[in-house]
Parts: sequence; C-alpha cells; structure tokens
Amino acid sequence: MTNENQRPARRRAVRVLTLLLLGATSGASRAEIFRYSDAQGRAIFTDHVLVSPHYRLVWRSSIGKIDSALQATPPRAIVASRGRRHKWRNKPEFTVLIEETAREAHVSADLLHAVVQAESAYNPRAKSTAGAMGLMQLMPGTAQRYGVTDVWDPTQNLRGGAHYLKDLLDLFENDLQLALAAYNAGEGAVIQNGNHIPPYPETREYVRRVIDNFKAQRQQSDS
Repeated sequence: MTNENQRPARRRAVRVLTLLLLGATSGASRAEIFRYSDAQGRAIFTDHVLVSPHYRLVWRSSIGKIDSALQATPPRAIVASRGRRHKWRNKPEFTVLIEETAREAHVSADLLHAVVQAESAYNPRAKSTAGAMGLMQLMPGTAQRYGVTDVWDPTQNLRGGAHYLKDLLDLFENDLQLALAAYNAGEGAVIQNGNHIPPYPETREYVRRVIDNFKAQRQQSDS
C-alpha cells in the first residue's frame, strides 16, 4: 500500500523527470536521463551522472535496437560491485587486445568486455564443467568452427568469440538480447523458441548480466 506522505514526493519526481525529458529532446540529438535515490529515499532525476553505483539510466534519446535492449532489461546496479572489480583484476592486461579484436570483428569493444566479464571474469584459463574454455568460454565445436586451434591463447580465443558474437548479431538482425541468448544457449535454441529468449533461467540471467556489464562499461568509456 502506498504511503500517503510519499505521493507528493512521487508527483514532484514525475514533474522533474518530464521537464528533464523536454529539455533533453529539445537539445542534443542524443541525451540521457539518470535516476538515483538520496539518503531519504527520494527519487532524483538528472541529465548529469557522477561516478556512483546508485545512478541508473532510465531514458536515452535516438536509440537503436541495441540501446533499446539496454533500456528494456530489468534495472540492476550499473556499476560493478567491489567484489566483481576484484574478480576483473586482469582486465587491464587484456583491454588493448579486446579493443583490437572488436575493431577487427566489427563489434562494440564495450560489448566484448561485457561478455568476457560474464564468461570468464578475464581469466584466460577458465574452464566450465560443460567444457567451455578461455576468456570467452568457447566450446570445442565453436572453437573449431572459427579456426581456434589453441583455446588457451587469449588472442585466438577472443577472435573466435568476437566473430561468433558478430555472426549472432547479424543472424538476429542486431537484436542484442537474442544474440546473447544464442551465445549462451546456442542459436538453435533461440530459433526453436520462435526467435525468443529460451525459457532457461541460466540463459535469462546471463542476458541480464551481460547487459548490466555492457551498461557499466559504456558509462566508463564515456566518462
């Protein structure tokens, strides 16, 4: 049940958001609105975000399919927790390689980072119980398909995974959620489900996690 004392504050928040949206659409061709809660739990909307885990992107102008997927995904923390930052301690070692591989494969470097974070947390020796290996957790069949002769070689592993991801984006017409679901569960599973995310809890969680990572990485790249 809504607390009566909260209603005026919520109405004010809606008015503020409306004014921000009007200002954003009348200005630059690409604008963003962020939301956070202050110490009293009040919703604050702004078009200027500081480095904080409490800010959440709630609106962006001139969005395409990938941006739509970012907004459509249920909101979670955009900035990684301290624990994940610690897990990603190898990130600087592979940043240049990821950027070069992304350019070669014509995919977003931020997206490639997001997948690596979710798959292996930048551990080139990671191996799953299912047999997926390396930075991008390639299965043996996928590695062979993309000419990866040594899955433990970060360069080969990233290249194979990046080209696979690019092919999935092309296959599903740049639908980010479907491409990520296919990367996790296989393109056949997505197609058999009528080009929808398969009803597997692991796959649904994977798509949300990668998109959360993608949001955080884009914020870091833009800052």
